[in-house]
Amino acid sequence: MTPPPMVLLPHPVVGGEFPSPVAPGTGWPDDPGAPDTPVARDADDVRRLAPAGSLAELDARVSVCSACPRLVTWREDVAREKRASFADQPYWGRPIPGWGDPEPSLLIVGLAPAANGGNRTGRIFTGDPSADWLFASLHRTGWAAQATSEHAGDGQRLVDARMIATVRCAPPENKPTPAERDTCAPWIAAELDLLPTVRAVVALGSFGWDGAVRSLVAAGAPAPDRKPKFAHGAELALGSVTLIGCYHPSPHNTYTGRLTREMTDEVFTRARALTVSAADTMEP
Repeated sequence: MTPPPMVLLPHPVVGGEFPSPVAPGTGWPDDPGAPDTPVARDADDVRRLAPAGSLAELDARVSVCSACPRLVTWREDVAREKRASFADQPYWGRPIPGWGDPEPSLLIVGLAPAANGGNRTGRIFTGDPSADWLFASLHRTGWAAQATSEHAGDGQRLVDARMIATVRCAPPENKPTPAERDTCAPWIAAELDLLPTVRAVVALGSFGWDGAVRSLVAAGAPAPDRKPKFAHGAELALGSVTLIGCYHPSPHNTYTGRLTREMTDEVFTRARALTVSAADTMEP
């Protein structure tokens, strides 16, 4: 059977034409990958390739990872089928690398990209209602240059902050399996090794909290005596880093008032206080 012709669509911000999923090194804004970037095809490959040596190379390797067959199929199927409201756009359809300041004092950790959010835009926490809520708060509290994050290439930038997901591919029903979580874990541990300036970590939701604890310990932080329980506003000191819990800014949480604008801002204001305090302590 003859395969269907490849459909090329214009990027909604920078123009150019791209297939869905986007091939590495073809001009998508902020794409760290290249045609010759090594590809992890199973968990052993992830463990071997995660110690990349530089943040740029780590981002590139994350962006082409194909280690979890179920996630690869899902992210690419969504990219080809598309939500009707985005049918005129190309979808990134690949894993989402970390994004933001390369020497941050704040790290934001979430669950995974959204199927029609980051999986479409190519930037973590971008292009859906959760992103709208999150970036509005980051802008109000001084961590983001703009109040919105709509698409890679829109001029948004984080200020002294970086964001990552525990699982780098959009999972079906937003539920990665434990095996997929564990396969992806070396990427975040390697990234933490390359971010020695981080002093505060905001974990979005319980999955982000658990993933942050595991990853910080894997990167060398002392293990807590008992499993720390997630709660909004909870704090946990792990070596030189303080972890702060925040309810996930999902529409369910924000529409019902479980997470308010004030509650979100308080978390990021607290993170600012912790990072400033840590910087003062480190001064000679």
